[in-house]
Amino acid sequence: MAQRTVLITGCSSGIGHDAAHFMARRGWRVLATCRKAEDCDRLVTEGLESFPLDYTDAASIAAAVDTALDRTGGRIDAAFNNGAFAVPGAVEDLPRDALRFIFETNLFGVHDLTVRLIPQFRRQGFGRVVNCSSVLGFAALKWRGAYVATKFAMEGLTDVLRLEMRDTPVKVVLIEPGPITSKIRANSIPHFERFIDWEASPRAEQYRGVLRARLYKGEGKDRFELPARAVSEVLARALEARDPAPRYRVTTPTTIMAVAKRVLPTRLLDALAARL
Repeated sequence: MAQRTVLITGCSSGIGHDAAHFMARRGWRVLATCRKAEDCDRLVTEGLESFPLDYTDAASIAAAVDTALDRTGGRIDAAFNNGAFAVPGAVEDLPRDALRFIFETNLFGVHDLTVRLIPQFRRQGFGRVVNCSSVLGFAALKWRGAYVATKFAMEGLTDVLRLEMRDTPVKVVLIEPGPITSKIRANSIPHFERFIDWEASPRAEQYRGVLRARLYKGEGKDRFELPARAVSEVLARALEARDPAPRYRVTTPTTIMAVAKRVLPTRLLDALAARL
């Protein structure tokens, strides 16, 4: 049987980095992409096959797809859309440009890459799209409005794509991690500083006492936090199962919130979320 190939985005660290190495060890040919060329060079020294893919740049996405198809002789079995970032801040303090900025990566780029790969999946008669969502793709938490908006949107778009692909050989899957060890909090600091004028906010004291302390000082691991390997193991199931589940939930908080959203009235759910 021919070696299977998966294209993974956001491989510079965290979930994407672990997933690339994990799937390579399982015998997959991994095309591990990153936004920055220097990160790609580092992955090459780690033994991975890597080249740039920037979700914010349509030309970069097109070039990455061409590179992937050229290197593999036109066969790609799956894509794992993992790249994403956060812009922390209260919703009332989010400028329009912040939402436009985060949607370019967390949704528009994901969509662009996916629809560029689907024609090849159709031609070859198989293909799998796995999108990395989040517990925040169906449950709202304070200070995370921009990220929540993109992941809610991703879930809706992915659900529709899954329905529309039922009459094709293309399988569409969502992975919904909860707290996972990564650099997403530290990586969000430049975006917070760029977009959020927290000192002018009516919530300045809350920023000072809660959000900024969390961003800059850190609080160690979140409760129930798991290493990135937990997602990699679920990714392997999503890629290798003959008939993958529509959704895979990772971590206890994701499971709890999924049940709570199903059984609790909105007011009680809000009360629960407000304490987190």
